[in-house]
Amino acid sequence: MVDRGASALSLPDDWPAHPDPILALNRMGSFDWDLDNGLFHMDAQAFEVFDLRPEEFDGRPESLAVRVPRTEGHRLDAMVAQAMKDGSENYGAYFRMRRRDGSLRWTHTQGYIRRDATGRPRRIIGIVRDATQELSESAERRDRAQLDEARRQQTNVVDLTTAALAHARTVQDVIDVLKDTHGLTHLGATSLVMGLVEAGRIRLIAEGPAGSFVPGTRVTGIDEPYPMSEVVRTLAPRFIESPEEFADGYPILWPHITDLDITSAAYLPLIAQARPIGAMGLLYSDRHGFSPEERNVLVALGSSIAQSLQRAMFYEQEKDLATGLQQAMLPRTIPSVPGADVAVRYRAGTAAGTLGRDIGGDWYDLIPLPGGRVGAVIGDVQGHDTHAAAVMGQLRIVLRAYAAEGHMPATVMARASVFLHELDTDRFATCLYAEADLSTGVVQVVRAGHIDPLVRDPDGTCRRVAVEGGLPLGLSAEFGRLEYPVRTLELDPGHTLLLCTDGLVELPGVDLDEGMHALTALVADGSDDVRKLADRLIDVAEERGGDDDVALLLLRRRGVASPQTGGRLQQHVAPGDPEALTQARHMIRAAVRAWGSSERADEIELVADELITNALMHTEGSAVVTLRVLTGADVRLRVEVEDSSSALPRRREAGDEGVSGRGLLLVELLTDVWGVEARGTGKCVWCEFMVPGRN
Repeated sequence: MVDRGASALSLPDDWPAHPDPILALNRMGSFDWDLDNGLFHMDAQAFEVFDLRPEEFDGRPESLAVRVPRTEGHRLDAMVAQAMKDGSENYGAYFRMRRRDGSLRWTHTQGYIRRDATGRPRRIIGIVRDATQELSESAERRDRAQLDEARRQQTNVVDLTTAALAHARTVQDVIDVLKDTHGLTHLGATSLVMGLVEAGRIRLIAEGPAGSFVPGTRVTGIDEPYPMSEVVRTLAPRFIESPEEFADGYPILWPHITDLDITSAAYLPLIAQARPIGAMGLLYSDRHGFSPEERNVLVALGSSIAQSLQRAMFYEQEKDLATGLQQAMLPRTIPSVPGADVAVRYRAGTAAGTLGRDIGGDWYDLIPLPGGRVGAVIGDVQGHDTHAAAVMGQLRIVLRAYAAEGHMPATVMARASVFLHELDTDRFATCLYAEADLSTGVVQVVRAGHIDPLVRDPDGTCRRVAVEGGLPLGLSAEFGRLEYPVRTLELDPGHTLLLCTDGLVELPGVDLDEGMHALTALVADGSDDVRKLADRLIDVAEERGGDDDVALLLLRRRGVASPQTGGRLQQHVAPGDPEALTQARHMIRAAVRAWGSSERADEIELVADELITNALMHTEGSAVVTLRVLTGADVRLRVEVEDSSSALPRRREAGDEGVSGRGLLLVELLTDVWGVEARGTGKCVWCEFMVPGRN
């Protein structure tokens, strides 16, 4: 059993230990500062910290100035005064102290302020200690931390640069990333140079600060004595660690860059798929030499840049091919159209990171037609690739051919749909075809799944024109729905017709109606000049970006000084379609007025209506109404109504209470001449009206 009394008697006489030995063991001294009488008492260890002998100190804090430099003393005084003023209980600070031999060492002090009941400071009791070793160890840790941080930052810059390069699509994008403030300049480079290998030579594509270009280095040979040539030849990086090494190694280049104050440089070969595609140089003005870690980082960075450059070069090559194909498929020139101002524009889509997506199936076309007419086409083949562009080119050609053959707009669209359906492709296309007679301003519009056109008035008012449409081309033929309703509208002088693809309208998160409303407002605020207006619309599309391409056609009807002859209009009227019959009447009325025949307008409209009605009532199928101006010794306006029946019309006498039989009598009475012609499996009933004042 343990004898507790014996254990207690074995304890040292000075237990627990007095604070003084504890402070001494930790190389700490203490002080007691009486603020009332200004006396400053220090123990023996404090004298040792301050490197003073007791006889050298008179008990006044001012006498410590012999060891505390003036600037440090002022700083300590200000800190103590502020602590006493703001009610603090303690303070602490590191300061430098001058030893007896004149050397400086770091010292730390910590004081505790004692106040009376009123809060007035009366005493400060504290400690002082030698902090040299502590701060030395701290500095070493700080240096190591700074080195680690520097390495981390270098690695981080590589990671950030590599991530940024992943979004670079062109060679210029790569250069911009490297020159950006978040790019290689974080590694301290003063200047960046880069060149690409082309046909056994190096072409400079990026140089350093303005004015740093070296004459004669725009294109250099791989065998010439330049650092970029050397790394391309050897496929090894070249690290130049001093100005002397630079001057000795490259005496031809060095005199031209001395003004840049270059102290070191790193030249890296850019290697992709085991072959050099270029070289890059980083020039420094505040660095001497490269550590192994820095060299490894730069070599890794060079590899990443080489991959990005090769990807960018492939992209630009494919883009050039795609752009060439796109331009070949679109009309090379737009013909001049008498009586109209025309502007067309095309903008390729920008699908980030996808090669070949800068080409699409959007197209426009303008087709001159006989009789002062013109056909305007806008369309969009499904997809964004070379196949879409190829289909678009074929479709554009057949639409032009069908229109030039004289087919009605609805027939042009239906035949184009059949053609696309019979192609060996799974693509469909939306399209809008507008056939305009610029002498009358009458426009016949058909729509195959496309967005509606817009019309801008001379006063700037812009409106969307609703056109009843059919299915997209290809689909309407597949489902046997080839009917395309025709919408007739009038363009007065100064009116502008706008046709565009959905890339100009559709916005992310916005439905089509909102997009059309925004486009309408933009057109209304635009210029009267169709070229300036087209430029503005494409600029907006560029600013907005987007994956889809944009095609745009603007046609503005000019005023005519005098009525023109030789006009021709045509309208398809299906049985049981009152809207088509109304549109035909509207077309005739507008054309007669525009051709200067207003005094006979009622007669012409009445006779045409009678011929159309007879064709629909007494034959099977639809009727085709054609209105044209014939010139010669006399100017005549001719109305033709064609149907698919070979039965000739016959004149009948109407009974007293008959409601039919008077049609041909009316035609004979009101026209100057009329007749019937055989047309294939059908016939054409025609009549002519002399137009006074037109010869």
